[in-house]
Amino acid sequence: MSREVVVTGFAVHTAFGGRVATRDGVFGGGSAFSPVTRFDTAPFRASAAATDGTPGPGSLRDALNACAADAAAGLPDREDTAVLLGTAGDFTGVTGFWRSGTAAGDTVPVRLADLVAEHLGARGPRLAFTNACVASAVAIMHACRLIASGRLDSAVCAGAYLVEEENFAKFDSGMAFSRDGVVRPFSAGRSGLLLGDGVAAILLEAGDTARRRGARPLAAVIGWGMAADAHHIARPHPQAHGLASAARQALRRAGDPDGRWVDYVNAHGTATKANDPAETTGLRTVFGNRPVPVSSTKGATGHLLEAAGAVEFVITLMAMLDGVLPPTAGYTKPDPACDLDVVPNQARRADVWRALTVNAAFGGANTALLLERR
Repeated sequence: MSREVVVTGFAVHTAFGGRVATRDGVFGGGSAFSPVTRFDTAPFRASAAATDGTPGPGSLRDALNACAADAAAGLPDREDTAVLLGTAGDFTGVTGFWRSGTAAGDTVPVRLADLVAEHLGARGPRLAFTNACVASAVAIMHACRLIASGRLDSAVCAGAYLVEEENFAKFDSGMAFSRDGVVRPFSAGRSGLLLGDGVAAILLEAGDTARRRGARPLAAVIGWGMAADAHHIARPHPQAHGLASAARQALRRAGDPDGRWVDYVNAHGTATKANDPAETTGLRTVFGNRPVPVSSTKGATGHLLEAAGAVEFVITLMAMLDGVLPPTAGYTKPDPACDLDVVPNQARRADVWRALTVNAAFGGANTALLLERR
């Protein structure tokens, strides 16, 4: 028998700042983009990202430790708690390790999982997922499987990415960045994405053990799914078969195959010409003509790569707890190819009982997580 998986704690830090600043920035319709100062952008076409200062050595580790400790603050017994991360680590150190064989130390993803677990005093399984923009969503999904099956009682799931030069150069050379420094998901006139700093952590527990220790569940993760397009190394399938399949898996697990009880979708929404119409088609495949409100928060935070799943999970959770749908910052005017009920620029009041958050990654990976308010 599958056990209930509940959320009992969370923490987040973006270019806006911590939990309150992120809520105010994202739900206020703002954007956190500014000129990058942590490395020289002169060789590149783009120069903007959503960054929070200039990180020093160990910044990614420190940010993960702080967020994970905040999320797990109410958990007294961490004997068997797992730590599951979605991150590529400090890219400068990791690429140096693979290229030259020199020690990358604390920057290697699996080592980061060890260090975060040691910082928390968590002695359960430790795993790091590095599968690009679905990495932290997969970390959450794997924890859900372990808890639902009875193999774990609790897990801290986290995602982390800090904007760095190597990925910046790759996205720039691929002509993926917005030409004018504005990200416009699902909008006519969109011209691309921008990167952003993001770290988030979520404490997941079995419902029975959480209630036994007196913890109040904030929400339950009632469905999850993952699927691959196997279409192209970078472009999504035009019909978004993988994304639709992942979403349907999550809905079927919750006993709602048609998604009739879903009140909101936090979309991947990269504001690229290929992603947004494909994602629209995938969501239309799942929900038909039912006008489910949709927003992409990447117009505010930037694209957080490996951290996207965890940060957007937290934003979706905030929407449920506060009864407010986050807006799609930067939206200008409708695109017929993206005919969704997009929440544009200003937050919308709504009673959110169930919400779906979806992510996609290079290589055709797609994930979906379905939350229910408790």
